[in-house]
Amino acid sequence: MSGASDNDPTTVATLAVVGASTIYGLSWLVLLVVPMLAIVQTIASRVGAVSKKGLEDCVRGTYGRVWALIVLGAILVVNVLTLAADLEGGAAALQLLFGADYRWFVVPFSALVAALLVFAQYESTQRWLRFLPIVFFTYIGAAFLARPDWGAVARATVVPHFSFSHAYVSGAIALLGTTLTAYAYVWEQVEVAQQRPPLRRLGLVQAEAALGIIVAGVTFWFILIATGATLGVHHREVQTADDAARALAPFAGKYASLLFAVGLFGSALIAVPVIAGTSAYVLAEAFGWRRSLDATFAGAPRFYRALLICLGIATAIALGGVPPIQLLFASSIAGGIATPLTLAFLMLIAERRDVMRGHRIGGWLRAGGWAVTAIVTASVVLYLYQTATGTA
Repeated sequence: MSGASDNDPTTVATLAVVGASTIYGLSWLVLLVVPMLAIVQTIASRVGAVSKKGLEDCVRGTYGRVWALIVLGAILVVNVLTLAADLEGGAAALQLLFGADYRWFVVPFSALVAALLVFAQYESTQRWLRFLPIVFFTYIGAAFLARPDWGAVARATVVPHFSFSHAYVSGAIALLGTTLTAYAYVWEQVEVAQQRPPLRRLGLVQAEAALGIIVAGVTFWFILIATGATLGVHHREVQTADDAARALAPFAGKYASLLFAVGLFGSALIAVPVIAGTSAYVLAEAFGWRRSLDATFAGAPRFYRALLICLGIATAIALGGVPPIQLLFASSIAGGIATPLTLAFLMLIAERRDVMRGHRIGGWLRAGGWAVTAIVTASVVLYLYQTATGTA
C-alpha cells in the first residue's frame, strides 16, 4: 500500500511542474529514483519484519527519547504539510468534477477520510482503494500520443545532465522529497511490523516492497514525459490542476480534465489515510500508546485523537488560501529537506545487531542505502545554499 500511496497528489503535481519547467531535463532523475526508492522500501520492510516495530519505536528504544522526539518532529511537520497538500489536491480534483471552488470540498473530504479510518475496517477499505491509481497509467498513452522527440527523451534519460539553475535544483529536491518522503518508508515499516511475517518469508516481503515501487516508478516517468511534451515544449507553466490535466489531452481529448480529476481524487483517497495513519502511529510509538487502525476508538482513544488532530491541523492549512499546485510542490520540497535525517536513522537501525540480530543489512543493500542518503543530503545542501545566497 505504501508504494501506491507514493503516487499521491504531491507526486503528480511535482512531476507536472518539473515536466513543464525543465521538459525532459530531469527524466534521468525520475528513472534513478526508482531503484533509490526500491532500496529504501526494501530496508524499511526488512527492519519492520525483524524488529516488529515502527521506526519511531526503534529510535526511542535504541537512541533515547531526545532523538526520538527530533525524528518525531521531522516526520510530523512534513506529514501534516503533505496531508494538507493532498487534501487540497483531492479537493482540487472535485473542483474539476463539479465546478465549485476547491475550498468547499476540503472539509467534506477530510471528514470522509476520518470516517473511513475511525469507523470502517481499514483492511477491507484498503483492498479497493489500491486500484484507483490505475487511472494514471493513461499517462503512458498520453506520452506516446503527444509525439515527443524520443531521441531527446532518450538522451535526457540515459545521459544525466544537471543545471544549477533554480528550476533544476528546486525540481530535483522536490522530486526526491515527494518520492523518498518519510511517510512512505515509515508506513512500510509499520505495515510489515503489524503483519508480523515469519522471518523465513523475509525475501518475499522485501521483493513485494520493491515491486510496488517499480510499478509506481514507471508511471512517474511517463507523467513527466507527457507533461514535458505537451506543456514544457510550449513553455506553459502548471499553476492549477486544470493546467496539469492538459498533459492528458492527447489521450483523452475533451475528457482530459475528467480523467485527471478521477485519478487525482483516487490518489488523494489512498494517500491521505496513509499519511494521517502514519502521523498517529509515530505519535503513539513516541509516547507508548496503544495503536492500531483495526482497533475501535474506545480501544485506542489517544491514537485516534492524534489522528484526528493531525487531520484537523492539515484541514486548517488547506483552507489557508495557498493555491493547490503551489502547496503540493512546496510540501515536496519540505519533504526533501527533512528526508536525510529520517533516512539516516533508518540506516543506523538497520545496521544494529541488537535490533536486527542476524538479519542486519550489508553488502549492496547497505551501500545502496547510504548512497541514497548521501544523494538526498547533497541535494538539500545545494538547495539550501542557493536559497540562502539567492544564487540561481
